[in-house]
Amino acid sequence: MTEAPSILPLELRAVSFEAGGKRLIKDVTCTFSRGPRTVIIGPNGAGKSLLLRLCHGLLSPSAGAITWHETSAAAARQGQAMVFQRPIMLRRSVAANVTYALAVKRVPRAARRAIVEEVLTRTGLRRLAAHPARVLSFGEQQKLALARAWALQPQILFLDEPTASLDPAAGHSIEALIQAIHEAGTKIVMTTHDLGQARRIADEILFLNRGRILEQARAKDFFAGPRNDLAEAFIRGHLLWWRRGTDRRTGRKYTPTRERAES
Repeated sequence: MTEAPSILPLELRAVSFEAGGKRLIKDVTCTFSRGPRTVIIGPNGAGKSLLLRLCHGLLSPSAGAITWHETSAAAARQGQAMVFQRPIMLRRSVAANVTYALAVKRVPRAARRAIVEEVLTRTGLRRLAAHPARVLSFGEQQKLALARAWALQPQILFLDEPTASLDPAAGHSIEALIQAIHEAGTKIVMTTHDLGQARRIADEILFLNRGRILEQARAKDFFAGPRNDLAEAFIRGHLLWWRRGTDRRTGRKYTPTRERAES
């Protein structure tokens, strides 16, 4: 089978989103390239989930542009998937949930059964294949949501707080699946409120506050010492104020660059 053309990188240029007369996402410019796992962190209300929905095409920006690499919007839709904080289960069996996703993507009927069996095996859900999806535990439903997305072999997978409300054991299982999906070649873009999880998963950190990106850096550099003072306060567990933030090295109002992420 011929490999599909890459839809990455995904580029956001001066993207803003307004609702109810308020700008909730403000002048966001960033690039999501193939490879590194990008984890978006920030306080509650920072706009993390909104940003994912804009990237995935569930919302349209009020200003700015969101573009995929030399591809049409239709092709971009085929090359991506998203898993929400609260998984959406169809009134069908576990296996039928995955089969339906493959049918929507127009995967040939003859190939579906093998794909379903493979992803259910990889996610530890094969023994539950005939069970109604809606009677699964919350952790099992989240595994099924990941299995359904993985079956589509997306080039990029958006994950919105995928382990929220899960106990440590279930959260560990989800993290292991995310790692496996990454190793299979899918770009991961994920939000989390758990800084420990961000340290474990991220190759790259994007710090968002009040709808603005205040820092984008390699994870090891970010956690060694954020450049933005609000980012430093956040990882230390301090409450953030209304300030936009300053560069700790220069004292100037911080304008994010990709220099640290690319160096």
